[in-house]
Amino acid sequence: MAGFVTPVCGRIRIGGRDVTHLPPHRRGIGMVVQQYALFPHLRVEDNVAFGLRAQKAPRAEIPGRVAEALEMTGMGGYAKRYPRELSGGQQQRVAIARALAIRPGVLLLDEPLSALDAQLRSGMLAELARLHRELPDVSLLYVTHDQVEALTLADRIAVMDKARLQDCGTPQELYRTPRTAFTASFVGSANLLPVTVDGSGDAVFEGRALAVAPVPGRAVAAGAQATLCVRPHLLALGEGGPNTLRGRLTEVQWRGATHRLRVEVSGHLLTADLPELREPPALGEEIALHFAPGDAVLLAAGVAGTAGSGATSGSSGTAESSEPADPAALAGASEAAGVSRG
Repeated sequence: MAGFVTPVCGRIRIGGRDVTHLPPHRRGIGMVVQQYALFPHLRVEDNVAFGLRAQKAPRAEIPGRVAEALEMTGMGGYAKRYPRELSGGQQQRVAIARALAIRPGVLLLDEPLSALDAQLRSGMLAELARLHRELPDVSLLYVTHDQVEALTLADRIAVMDKARLQDCGTPQELYRTPRTAFTASFVGSANLLPVTVDGSGDAVFEGRALAVAPVPGRAVAAGAQATLCVRPHLLALGEGGPNTLRGRLTEVQWRGATHRLRVEVSGHLLTADLPELREPPALGEEIALHFAPGDAVLLAAGVAGTAGSGATSGSSGTAESSEPADPAALAGASEAAGVSRG
């Protein structure tokens, strides 16, 4: 997408324009990477202006566009500082301002928050969400392994594994009705059970029929092998009609507002995230868990993917290099060392 690597097949179109063979600086994109890639010898304002100067923007316009980008990212009062005088979160804001200053049609963000600690990451995530709302004309392509970032920012999520597209849809679609076991375990946590579909459409697990609400357009043939997916927070403690599973409690984790229970059911380990329990059951005790038919989804065996190979994904599950980027290369490539999110 950025233009650093020539694709071996297919075409890349941005806004209907074929950019497959265009050099990075002619694609109209900005890019932000994990390690900020700021010039240490330049002040903040000069870092942000670098791409504009590379584009040969009119000199009279540059101060105004730099100030606009810095104000947009909350860095208006730091124009005269050097990168070494800024925190990690502030440096990332400057990198985003540099990308926005060139007014790109597409903003690419490659793991932009992974180098920040948890508190800074949370604050920057809120800032990116705000920028997303305030820049409706800019398409963001955001690469991440963090499901919270993906679910918070994305309008659509593409899940990738080993350079193959596994699934694509809105965050709600991928979370509530994933198509594959890989997507189910990659976008959030999931309990995945092997089942057989009977003639009434129920999922048979270890001889017990479990009712599952059908998903339009996703019917599984009777007699077929499938995977039953239930999210941990949709399991409830106790008996609850036909969709009740009994097993032995193997682990209890107190997480403040919630308890996480691990329960072994017929050789399969289930995870249940429950509101805080006043008196959690004892380890080794046999307990029951239940779920509503509408809270489970059947995944056809033919598209089950590789459930164990993922962690969490937002826009895509691609890997990234931990080596710091060359700011000059980025600035020349994206016309201003830009950023991108998706």
